[in-house]
Amino acid sequence: MNEKPILAICYDFDKTLTPDDMQAQGYIQSVGMNPAEFWKKSNSLANANEMDQNLSYMYNMKEEAAGRVVFTREKLEEYGGRIKLFPGVEEWFDRMRKMGDRHGVAVEHYIISSGLKEMIEGTALAKRGAFRKIYASSFFYNERGVAVWPAQVVNYTNKTQFLFRISKGCLDINDSSVNDYLPPEKLRVPFRNMVYIGDSDTDVPCMKLVNANGGFSIGVYDPKRGENAKDKVFKMFRENRIGYFVPAIYSSGSELDKLLCRVIRIVSLRNRLELLSQRNKEEALFDKRDCELAAIVRNMESLREKSKLDWNGLMSAPDLLMTIVESSKDMREGLFYKALMDMLGK
Repeated sequence: MNEKPILAICYDFDKTLTPDDMQAQGYIQSVGMNPAEFWKKSNSLANANEMDQNLSYMYNMKEEAAGRVVFTREKLEEYGGRIKLFPGVEEWFDRMRKMGDRHGVAVEHYIISSGLKEMIEGTALAKRGAFRKIYASSFFYNERGVAVWPAQVVNYTNKTQFLFRISKGCLDINDSSVNDYLPPEKLRVPFRNMVYIGDSDTDVPCMKLVNANGGFSIGVYDPKRGENAKDKVFKMFRENRIGYFVPAIYSSGSELDKLLCRVIRIVSLRNRLELLSQRNKEEALFDKRDCELAAIVRNMESLREKSKLDWNGLMSAPDLLMTIVESSKDMREGLFYKALMDMLGK
């Protein structure tokens, strides 16, 4: 068990950290379309061809760029630099880490998004190292740096794999050891030490997984969207997908800020209680072992006197030794008995 527990805070990106889809904040307009037109075309293509909607939007981005935009990583990062964020996001990540430090908790931030990794990497946040890891859809680029093919596609169902990667510490996207079994005490980040923050149905599998395993799933909404702003979080809360919902305001003193501060304190307190329990358990086991060994020594001395053997003779008589440890139920269930059986090959 870690003396300093890790709290992994995982975020969707679009409409969770930013009020709108990242593609709609410069890129779509640069290819002569409006967002509604672009998404209608992209979703129609997906529906007509039984195509993943994320693959469809990536294909459309590349197609619409032809003759208008040089579709490179650098250009996508440039568009990412224009993304507008919810209030307080800029200072949020450092503040949560410092809050964790004050309570003995290592806070790590992760992005799990169906949006574009290149755009997220273009934000000032990513350039400052706000995120431990960004999991998002991305392109493969040719030798000239031009996007030619999807490299990764992240959709609402495969988002959950990244939670398991974070839990087990297998952060590399191609690390197959994520499928290996680890006992709960060996997990780098148990699910109870995870927070997932999202805004919509695409986050439901992750939210449900975290919520069902003792973690903290939080729905956020844009308070500027009017009376229907809470519809999605209401639905997710009623269906037990999330445990909490708050406005997407990340400023100091906001509802979300207060909620996460409480979560950090809970993780800290729970870890201290678990450490105390572990120490108590170890003390109790050592005490049992000491009592057991003391009883064995007394029995061995009594047996040596009765058998009129010296210590070397007694150690060479396994049948006599077995009478010591088989004399009581407590002894047969003890650590010495197990060690002796192993030594005798029984």
